[in-house]
Amino acid sequence: MSVTHSPSPIAHSPSLGVARWYALRTKSRHEKQVRDRLESQGIEQLLPTVIKLSQWKDRKKKIEVPLFSCYCFAQFAWPDRVAVQQTAGVVQIVGNGKGPEPIPDDEIDAILMLMKSTLPYDAHPFLHEGMPVQVIHGPLEGVRGTLLRKDKPFRLVISVHLIRQAASVEIDASDVVPM
Repeated sequence: MSVTHSPSPIAHSPSLGVARWYALRTKSRHEKQVRDRLESQGIEQLLPTVIKLSQWKDRKKKIEVPLFSCYCFAQFAWPDRVAVQQTAGVVQIVGNGKGPEPIPDDEIDAILMLMKSTLPYDAHPFLHEGMPVQVIHGPLEGVRGTLLRKDKPFRLVISVHLIRQAASVEIDASDVVPM
């Protein structure tokens, strides 16, 4: 699977014929059907998946689920978007509020490398430095703070705004979620 580095077809009209990667928001639990329908149309698609242990009342079973719930990726030239938009299960081509926006090639390359690696991976809440977060596990469960550092280990700042004082603590990434 090759990924080209080219300007945005939306921002630069001369490159409208260049195939770019886009994120597609899908109906809930329709990611695999969208992937298969795109593939049957000859549209290059990417659906990162992960194996999860699912438990029913009487048994446990390993199942393959999408890494990003309700999203699939497709590579197409902007003039070919109508076929993608009309694919059953596709809700919309994801954008920035002004219209659909292509995914940067380096981000798709990173996902592809992750999928090809033997490293275990799983979805994680999108976090950025300065984001308000809440601790969901461990001795600080329920505490709210600001994510100061994303590098391992994460650094969480707990602030007392009224007195303009704060404390920071190192915390595991899996123990915090965005607020």
